[in-house]
Amino acid sequence: MCVHECRTTIDDQAYVATLSARRDLRLLDVSTVLREDVTEFESLDLAVEMLFLAGRHAHPICRDIAVAAHEKGFDGLVYPSYFTLARTGGMPFPTAYGLALRRFPSQADQIEATVIRNLALFGRPIADGLVTVDCVNRIVLNRVAYDIQFGPGDFKDREFGG
Repeated sequence: MCVHECRTTIDDQAYVATLSARRDLRLLDVSTVLREDVTEFESLDLAVEMLFLAGRHAHPICRDIAVAAHEKGFDGLVYPSYFTLARTGGMPFPTAYGLALRRFPSQADQIEATVIRNLALFGRPIADGLVTVDCVNRIVLNRVAYDIQFGPGDFKDREFGG
């Protein structure tokens, strides 16, 4: 999954390392379902889910979260992959009777189990001695598969003459 998120192409020489932590890491996990006693309009859980489903405009907010976590002594973040839904075939914000399923305790664990998680460590974790490198392997892209659907497009006021 991280290969796709890094925008690796077949022309790139890409490598992946297996790392081991030299101590227990203090990680802020923003990929879990928060159990809250608030409405959907007040939910931090739903706001965080929306943030990690958003596009480029969410990057400054994510960076602010990372800076705050680092200032509080965390070593890094565990966060949901932007491509979780594409990989699992899930849909954003599944609901029942207009309520987010992740708000129901019986459904929250199941939804949380489908999240593809990424890990981001702050600073220079290898140079700082936080982790050690166990091995490094080259990534060779043999095949990429996409499952694509077409939908309606709005091309008004564009260069296409619409």
